[in-house]
This record gives sequence, structure tokens and C-alpha cells, in this order.
Amino acid sequence: MSVLTPKEIVEELDKYIIGQTEAKRKVAIALRNRWRRQQLPESLRDEVAPKNIIMIGPTGVGKTEIARRLSRMADAPFIKVEASKFTEVGYVGRDCESMIRELTEVAVSLVREEMRRKLMDKAQAAAEHRLLDLLLPPQPVRATRAFNPNDPEAGDEGPVAVSPEQAAENRTREILAAKLHKGELDDREVELDVRESPSMSTMQVFSNAGLEEMGVNLQEMLGRMMPQKTRRRKVAVAEARRMLADEELNALIDMDEVTKEAVRRTEDAGIVFLDEIDKIAGRGGRGSGPDVSREGVQRDILPIVEGSTVVTKYGPINTDHVLFIAAGAFHMTKVSDLIPELQGRFPIRVELTSLNSDDFARILREPKNSLVKQYQALLETEGVSVEIADDAVEALARICQQVNNETENIGARRLHTIMEYLLEDISFDAPERRGETLRIDAADVEKRLAGIVEKRDLGQYIL
Repeated sequence: MSVLTPKEIVEELDKYIIGQTEAKRKVAIALRNRWRRQQLPESLRDEVAPKNIIMIGPTGVGKTEIARRLSRMADAPFIKVEASKFTEVGYVGRDCESMIRELTEVAVSLVREEMRRKLMDKAQAAAEHRLLDLLLPPQPVRATRAFNPNDPEAGDEGPVAVSPEQAAENRTREILAAKLHKGELDDREVELDVRESPSMSTMQVFSNAGLEEMGVNLQEMLGRMMPQKTRRRKVAVAEARRMLADEELNALIDMDEVTKEAVRRTEDAGIVFLDEIDKIAGRGGRGSGPDVSREGVQRDILPIVEGSTVVTKYGPINTDHVLFIAAGAFHMTKVSDLIPELQGRFPIRVELTSLNSDDFARILREPKNSLVKQYQALLETEGVSVEIADDAVEALARICQQVNNETENIGARRLHTIMEYLLEDISFDAPERRGETLRIDAADVEKRLAGIVEKRDLGQYIL
């Protein structure tokens, strides 16, 4: 985030998400503020709390997609969780602190992967050296000593001289090493001792959450106590290189350093996207379910959002500076139905607008990963080229809005169903139509979809 300015963050989001400029701006500022806080003097840094955000809007308008794209842009631990899952089991549901444990796991994986990339060249070199020993086991050094009167310690034999056989073997190893590095020996097979992990199936009766609360990873602990077993396998050189490189990486990576950096990133730069928060805000709303259960979940989430210490197997994690971005449709409820304490922890609120036919047309055309481009790429794998005319895109957008208006409004997600139905026959017959170029215009769209739209009960045709 030290590279991207708020304007550049919005521009990057614009490549994948149509509209919702206000939400993009607020999220971009919140992300940039994470970097700004790191530049402050240490005495002031701890006083700056993250400005948590609530995104309000109907389903299918881009709330989750904004979160997904942020996770790829932010060089920080990021996790998306559904608030509703904390009501799945029992009266209150799953332990709310599990979201911080999962965030820490993401941070450890992130830091570990960074170290893997840094150490990969060194590990590959060590793996190739071990492979070379498997392909051409080194012979014992047989050296002769030539007499040298200027070397009093040489005795009658003199200093060491490499034998002709040893010199020839060294040249052979150099040639073999060059071929191995170029991949010319990847198809050759070698015998390799492979480590086997001890079976831990009997330990699955224990609760993972309970073990994490104790700060103990029982499976790893028993794995270190049990002796490592190996078995001989015959594998291709390419596979052996990968396996040996993994072993070398595991030996090179300092897990204490990984854990220390992961904990720091989780506390200073962690981001939690809390989706479906409206599902736990059912105080007095019709069909909202037992209020006390939902309010109990809110009170469990509250200390995590306002700042507390969560025990994980990597050590205690302080959540004072973790950024929380919540999102919900709030059809049956409203933000004011959340308990006041939780509302106060989300000072920034932004409302996302519903999408219309113009937005749907832009969604089909403009994003780098638009549905039209996805289907064209999929069918291109079968040798079938599909061209969708502009008037066809306009017809698809118009039908999408019509169906959303007459049934449940699920926003842009409706486009997936409509596109799948439009191209169903082409997708089915694609292997037999290799080499063809197909053009779809508005008339084709109307012919394929108009009959469905005229039906009163659209639910049996379009989900």
C-alpha cells in the first residue's frame, strides 16, 4: 500500500467493479491510512485507531467483489468471514475469536510464501546438488602426492595431486550439472528417500479451537516427538527436484522469524471483511429470529472490534489496529438495529446503489474479467470463436433488469444465469463445432430469452 495512492486504488478497482465510486473512495482512504499510520512517531502511532466501515446495499452490487479485489491489492493479511456463521451451532454459535485465529493463519502463510520466494534460488541450487549426487554418486578421492623439496611437511611423497580419474569425474559432473540445470534430464528416474508424516487420524476427535485457546498445536507436537520414517521411491528428476527443493526450503525458513513477522502484520495491517452483518441485527424486525441469540453474537464480536487480545497458537494477538469492513443488505433490518456499542465502532458508513440496465451493460463490456470475455475464452479452448454484438449486450442488460424487477433483485449475479442460458446450446455442441465463428446479436438474444421473460413464473427457469 506504500505504492498505491487512494486515486490509484480506485482506478484499480474500476478495472473490475462498475460504479460504487463512493464506496471505493472510502475503502481506498481506509487502506491508505494503514500506511500513513506506520509513518507516524511511535508515541502517536498507537493512538490512531482504524476507521471501520459498514457498506450497505442490496445483494449483487459489488460489496463482496470490492473485498475480494482489496485482498489482492493490499500487501496485508486479509480474511472474509460471514457474521451469520457465528449463529450456526448452539445458541450463540461458533467462537467469534476464530476470525482472528484465521487471520493470523493467513498472515503466517503470507510471510512464509514471501520467504519461500526469497530463498527459492538457494533451495533450488541445493536440491540440484543433491540430485547430482543421486545421478552420479561421488567417488572417494584417490590422490597421489608428488615429491617437492621445498615442502618440508610433504615427506617423500610431496603435495597432493588430483588423479586423472578424479579429474575426469569432475568434468563429467560439470557436464551433468549443466544438463540438469537446463532440464534436459527431467524425464530420467532416480531413487529417493521420502519422509513420511506420522498418521494423526486418531487425534481428530479433539477440537481445533480448544487446542488453539491453549496455545498448543498437538498434531505438530506429536509429529516432532515421533521418529521420522522414510521410504524409498523411484521418481522422475523433475518431481525429485521439487521434493528436494521443498525439503531445503523447510530447512532454510526460520519459523520463529515467520511467526514474529506474521504477528506484527496481523496486529498492524490485518483486515477483516465481516459480511452479512445484517443477519445478526434482528432486533424487532419481522422474521428476525430470536433477538437474544443475535444480540449475543454482536456482544461477542464487540470486544474484538473495539480492541482485545486473542490467544492463538502463534501467540497473543492484539486487535486494536485491525481494520474491520462490514457489509450487509439490510433489507429486513437497518444499521440502527445493531447494538449501540457495535454501531459506534463503525464510524464510516457508505450506501451502495442498486444497478440498472446501463450498469449491467457496462459490467458485460468493461471489466477485465467481464462475463463476455470469460465465456469467449472458455469456448476458444474448443476452437469456437464467439462474437457478441453491442445490441446483444444491450438486450441482455435490459432482460436482466426486467427479471430482477419482476422476481428477486439479485443484482449482477443475475447476469451469470442469463449468460449461461443464452450460451447453453453453444457450450454443449462446442466440441463438434471446432473452427466455427459464431455471432450473437439482439435477435438471437430475444429468440433465446424473450419466451422465458414472458412467463409469469420465472423462478422455474431462471434462479
